[in-house]
Amino acid sequence: MKKIVLTFILMTCGLTGQLATAGAQSVANGAPWTLNDCIQYALDHNLSVQQSALQVEQREIELNTALNSRLPGVAASASQNFSFGRGLTADNTYANANTTNTGFNLGADMTLFNGLRTRNTIEMDRLNLKAATQDLEKMRDDIRVAVAQAYVQIVYNQEILEVAQRQVEMDSLQVARLEAMQRTGKAASADVAVQQATLAQSRVTAVQAANNLQLARLELAQLLELPSPEGFSVVIPEIRDIPALTGSPEAIYEEALGIKPSVKAEETRLASAERGIDIARAGYFPSLSLNGGLGTNYYTSSSLPATAFLTQLSNNFSQYVGLSLSVPIFSRMNNRNQVRSARVSYAAQQVQLDQAKKQLYKEIQQAWFGAVAARSKYESSVQAEEAASQSLSLMQAKYENGKASVTEYNETKNQYLKAASDRAQARCEALYQAGLLEFYRGKDIQL
Repeated sequence: MKKIVLTFILMTCGLTGQLATAGAQSVANGAPWTLNDCIQYALDHNLSVQQSALQVEQREIELNTALNSRLPGVAASASQNFSFGRGLTADNTYANANTTNTGFNLGADMTLFNGLRTRNTIEMDRLNLKAATQDLEKMRDDIRVAVAQAYVQIVYNQEILEVAQRQVEMDSLQVARLEAMQRTGKAASADVAVQQATLAQSRVTAVQAANNLQLARLELAQLLELPSPEGFSVVIPEIRDIPALTGSPEAIYEEALGIKPSVKAEETRLASAERGIDIARAGYFPSLSLNGGLGTNYYTSSSLPATAFLTQLSNNFSQYVGLSLSVPIFSRMNNRNQVRSARVSYAAQQVQLDQAKKQLYKEIQQAWFGAVAARSKYESSVQAEEAASQSLSLMQAKYENGKASVTEYNETKNQYLKAASDRAQARCEALYQAGLLEFYRGKDIQL
């Protein structure tokens, strides 16, 4: 069943968007949820999606930091020093005196050139933000898949429960019929006992099917972060024809390369890794920075008369501006190894991208051939159900006329019920395979 649980993932493309609050109201009033209700609610409340969104926000902060690194840095400082005892005086002699020195400084510095490290860092952070955004979209796709998986499991278990309930109804009618015939002497007590045992087993199967349905609802409710599955149910979609297959695996693959976030994220990381090489190469180039500032100070000594505070600040006021050049000569092979490491990271990312593309093509091939096989299986299951239904009708007539035993009737009935269950499962699988191909092509599809 896990193979077909993604059937309804593609229904979201053709359904009308609804707010998560509407889904919450559906739980409150007991109204069934559509698949789109579930997906929208999960996207707004799922913790994994929230974590990915926080990663995007973190990348935005990193990009903002890189952009602002081009601006000059400004800092202000103040100092207060006290000196006691023997010390050097202004006339280059030593004397015992107490002195104080108060200083104020305002400085600024700005990088003029650093081997294009800042420019490449900004571009790399911009690419990292893009990759994180694509990772978020991939996580959202994963949540859609997980919700659809749980949703389809509910639909499938609902169909199985209906089949089990029909079986209980049929067995109950047969038990009542045989008991009536036994009272008139037309049926043996052994036949009644066999049919009663069959009815008991059918009820056990129905109870198990109901339990499976409840567990499936619980799983989806937990995935949606709902406090309880009580009152939670889903809308059963209407049955429609299996869509015809179009295109080819190669054509679908070419379309998927441009839209699948898993591949686009790896392509973006490859471009980021290329920028990483340029950043490492910046260590070979000299760096030039501009700096300047303002400063003043106030000085007192116990051995000298003190000038007024504001007067000293005015008289000692100074300004400075300068350039600082740093030329790398030998870095103990650090720059060389950083470039080599960046190239290895680029090569590893290239392999990662190739793996993502091959995995995508493999999935499309499997979906294509799976769709062909699933469609054939569904057509065969429809014919098998029709044949089993006709066989059951004939066997029931023979059984009611006393020309078939209760064992033969039960075997024929079980074959029909199994055929009905197989048809339901085959329909889900065929819809999933066909829908999965459309999902890779980025087209809207509905069940």
